[in-house]
Formats: sequence, C-alpha cells, structure tokens
Amino acid sequence: MNQLNKNKTISKSMIAFLIPVIFASVIQSLGQVFGIIVVGQTLGVDSLAALSAFFPLLFFLITFAVGIGTGSSILIGQSYGGANMAKMKEIVGVTLAFTMVISVVGAIFGSVFTGDILKWMGTPKNILDESVEYAQILFITLPITFLNMVYTTFMRGVGDSKTPFYFLIISVIINILLLPILIFGWLGLPEYGLNGAAYAAVISSLISLLLLLGYLNKRNHILKLDRTILSHFHLKGAVLKALLKLALPSSISMVAMAMSEIAVITFVNSYGSNATAAYGVANQIASYVQIPAISISIAISVFVAQSVGSGDISKIKEIEKLGIKLNYLLGGLLILIVYLLLNPILRIFIDNGEAIDIAHSLIFISFWSYVILGHTQSISATMRATGTVLWPTIFTISSIWLIEVPVAYFLSYHTKLQLNGVWIGYPMAFIFNFIAQSIYQHFFWKKKALNTLLH
Repeated sequence: MNQLNKNKTISKSMIAFLIPVIFASVIQSLGQVFGIIVVGQTLGVDSLAALSAFFPLLFFLITFAVGIGTGSSILIGQSYGGANMAKMKEIVGVTLAFTMVISVVGAIFGSVFTGDILKWMGTPKNILDESVEYAQILFITLPITFLNMVYTTFMRGVGDSKTPFYFLIISVIINILLLPILIFGWLGLPEYGLNGAAYAAVISSLISLLLLLGYLNKRNHILKLDRTILSHFHLKGAVLKALLKLALPSSISMVAMAMSEIAVITFVNSYGSNATAAYGVANQIASYVQIPAISISIAISVFVAQSVGSGDISKIKEIEKLGIKLNYLLGGLLILIVYLLLNPILRIFIDNGEAIDIAHSLIFISFWSYVILGHTQSISATMRATGTVLWPTIFTISSIWLIEVPVAYFLSYHTKLQLNGVWIGYPMAFIFNFIAQSIYQHFFWKKKALNTLLH
C-alpha cells in the first residue's frame, strides 16, 4: 500500500516521489522571484529592502508550521506504512487542531508587536514603516498559510507528492496574476504598493487551499476533510505528545536558525540598506540552491517513516545513501551554475552596483558549503523519521549559536573583513554540524531499536 511495497526499486520510487517535490519548490521560488523582481525593478531598492528586512521574521513564523508538518508527516508515514488508516486520520485531526491554535496565537502576537520586533532587528528607518505594514498583513493571515503548509505535508506523508504540486501551480499562477494588479492598482482597484505583494500571496494561498480540499472530497481521497478526521479535531493526549516530541525539536531548531538570521541581518543592517537588499537577493538565490537538499530530506523522511511503519527497516540504509548521492549530484550542479552565471543572475533582481558587489561576495564565500549542509540534512532526516530528534536538534542549534553567529559577529566587527566576515560564519557552521551529526549517527543511532511512535 505504501511507496515501498510497490514493484519498484527504491531508487525509482524515491525519484518518482522526489520530482514533484523539487518542481514544487522551484515553482514556488519562481513565484517569489517574480515578486522580488517586480518590487525591486518598479518600486525601488527601498521597497525591496523593506521586503528583505522581513525575511528572517517570516522564516521564524514558518518554522512552527514546518515543525508541525515534519512531525505529522513522520507519524502519518509510519501509520500509513503500517496500513493503520484509523490512526492516520486521528493524527491528521489532532494536527489540524494544534495548527489552528498555534497560528491564531502567532497572528495575534505578531500583528501587535511587528513594529517593535523590526525596530529591535535594526531595520533602517527609511524602510521601517513600509516593512511593518507588509509584515502585519502576513501575520494576521497566518492561519491560512499554516493550514496550507500542513496539508501539503499530510499528502506527502502518504506518498502523494503530485496532488499538492498541482495545486501549488494554481496558487503561483494566481499570485503572479494578482501581484501587478494589486501593487499598481490595475482594473480599478486601489494601488497597494508593497502591501499588494502580501495581499496577492494570501489570496492565492487561500484559493488553492479551498480548491485542494474540494478536490480531495470529490475524489474521495483518504485525506479528505470529513467526519472521520474532524471527529479528532481536538488536542488529544497521546497523539499530541508524539507530535510535540517530533515537532518541537524541529521547530526549535528552525527557530534557532531564524533567530540567527535575525542576528545576522542586524549585523548586515549596520552597513546600510544596500547591504540589506543584497542579503535579501542572496537569500532568494540560496532558496533555489537549497531546493535539492530540502526536497531530498523530505523524500528520505517519508520513505524511512513508511519503512519503520511496515517493519522493513532493512531499506533505511539504502534510502539514506541514495539521498546523499542525489544531494551531491543535484546540489553541486546547481551551485556550479550559480557561480558561472552569477553576475547576470544578480542583475535580474537589482541594478544597484554596490548591492550587486555585496551579494556577489556573499554568494562566492558561502554557497559552496550548501552541499555539506545537504549531506547533513540527509543524515538528520533519516534519524528524525525514526523518532530520534533531540541530538540532531542540539547539534544544529550548537552549530548556529556557538559557531555561525559568534564568527559572523567577531569577523564583521573586529577584523578587516567587515561585512564579508558575516558570510564566513555559514560554511564554518555547516561543517561543524556535519561532523557532529555523522559521529552521533555512526556511534549511537545505529545501535538503537527502531519502532513506530504510535500504535
């Protein structure tokens, strides 16, 4: 019934699952790139900087949805792999209830304290008001964003990566169509400026979510939102405990990453709005470079979880090895392309000479190390899918706060490297994390008995 019980090799099954995940990330990033290009080339560098200033805060918000989604997909994968459909639907219901609670609390808190947070981050005064308005819109509509994200992870947990991909395409198309209309006030609508980008993102996300739920119901999909799922729409003890065991470390790890990016952008902001804009553009390009590694870790997590659920743990080693090979092949190729075509790529986003030079330095100093990060993510995904989450989280947080941030601070403020010193912190952190996770997996994780987390 699950992905690994079909008459396919692991490589064929995994690649078939992986392709829609990769293309989903590419298309989603293309939609974001389109928005950045429109903002940067028409509204100007200050509006682009205002949008970029919110990136670390947005990442901070998304960490909670990703953590919940990661935890639920592992539980769903294990129950689906073991053909326990009743337990799977219970997991979905509890996860939806928990997602609503977290997103509503986040929406209220964020919309009230947005200005204070952005000031604390050192956002330049000339872009602060614009950045606050943009951020508040995305905060208030957080429940829509969260529900959309977790339902995608539900689908992937049962091995269906194609359906969420199709509805993501719809979302991106709607977003691209709405973006100029809302930014520039076409078709008789008000001219919202940068806020139009936020409205377009929210509206497209809501429409695609409603269409997805309608499609699942019409197709009588196993994950359709019916009474068998809604009857579990509450914070039920055992399932919630297992979900939190997986979700909290993942969220905490990503929150630590988000906080580090807030610290980093505070260092960057001290060099002016051109540095902030360059950082935002480099982050956007980095989102492409990381697509293979992130997609592969998702695939590894799903396949390993289903293997644990079905009791066939002998395939786990093969799944991880395949993921690592694909990471170096796809990730390495993508980084090489970026290096070879860097100047033309940067000029797509910005035309400010100083900002281009800063982004150029950032990318050349740090991007090569993303293949190391990808390797680490493959190791971590394997361990997390079996329920081992604490130590991978500790290693990730340590690499960020004991290596990346101190190195970035010291080199940027206390050496001649200045801004370039910030970028050196990334590869140093990635290397430390890789070594720590590899040692733990080899000497400790491999000795553990692997069982499902819920029965």
